Amino acid sequence: MITDIDDQKRALEALRASEIKFRLIVDNVPGFLCTLDPTGVMDLANRQMLEYFGKTLDELRNWEFNDTAHPDDLLRITPIVKNSFATGTPFEDEIRYRRADGVYLWFHVDVVPARDADGTVTGWYALLINIEERKRTEQELRRIESELAHASRVASLGVLTAAIAHEVNQPLSGISTNLDTCLRMLSADPPNVEGARQTARRATRDVSRAAEVIARLRELYSNKEPSAEPLDVNEAALEVIALSLSKLQSGGVVLRQELADDLPAVTGNRVQLQQVILNLVLNASDAMSDVDDRPRQLVIRTERAGADVRLTVQDAGIGIQPEVAANLFQPFHTTKASGMGIGLSVSRSIVERHRGRIWAEPNDGPGARFSFSIPGRPEGVTGSAP
Repeated sequence: MITDIDDQKRALEALRASEIKFRLIVDNVPGFLCTLDPTGVMDLANRQMLEYFGKTLDELRNWEFNDTAHPDDLLRITPIVKNSFATGTPFEDEIRYRRADGVYLWFHVDVVPARDADGTVTGWYALLINIEERKRTEQELRRIESELAHASRVASLGVLTAAIAHEVNQPLSGISTNLDTCLRMLSADPPNVEGARQTARRATRDVSRAAEVIARLRELYSNKEPSAEPLDVNEAALEVIALSLSKLQSGGVVLRQELADDLPAVTGNRVQLQQVILNLVLNASDAMSDVDDRPRQLVIRTERAGADVRLTVQDAGIGIQPEVAANLFQPFHTTKASGMGIGLSVSRSIVERHRGRIWAEPNDGPGARFSFSIPGRPEGVTGSAP
């Protein structure tokens, strides 16, 4: 019996050609492609992926134990990935994977489910894109932003020099006066020991005041690596007010505080957020330097804004001109003759790094309001953010 299998042969050849074409596409896409069964076991990987890891498909099958993901990332993503496989939800993250030579590189990972007509998960498709260069660029940008932030703080230091001298000089003068008084009391006949003791206590108090001023300055103008911690925005604002009060008073500025007493804590870097507040306060003071027909009133206000904490600095100055409003937070944009034009730009970077936003708007009357808001910490949350 002779059976015509010509159509079958052509179909097989077409299938082989299709498979070859599919394999060529998979092996030449600019990324790592793999497929996994419904439980998350790898059953196919393209050539680039196998060459990168220097492993066979059998060695890569179990993602949890194949020694490819960075241990820190594996610890973080394992419960997330398992939940994704269990619930059929897509998964996306940035993970470090170890190259065959032992070097870890960053990858953006996308894992999506494949479903049949009934919606049942029949497998998973995964795409890994190398983002090492992007990560290095982001790290360099963070370094540059940190240097700009430090330059901005140093520039603010020049503005506050007179106020700082006044802040430090007051307790130093008190120390000198109290010590002279103490010596006279001890030299009297008979010595006034109790009076000398009280005077020495006042001198000690003034030493503490001077030390606090120096400590605030050292922290604010240091160039240390920023760290996140739970903090009270009201306390951060009060420390900035204490540091800049003499400068404001010398400029005839009347300060009013409207600090809400029900604010949740936020997670952030105290020095960076204080720099933002200081920039806004000094800008508000400068905006009122030529105002003579109304009080130079500056208001610092904190309040809840949904789940966020908002801080506003309001002045009674010249306001925001329409032609400069769009560029207020752009780098090197300034309306001051001696300004660097980085204060508001750095402030925006800091606030956005804290997952917040910053904006400006005109008052109903004279002047303007500059505000920023950042997420509050959920109640019951403890510890610092990573």
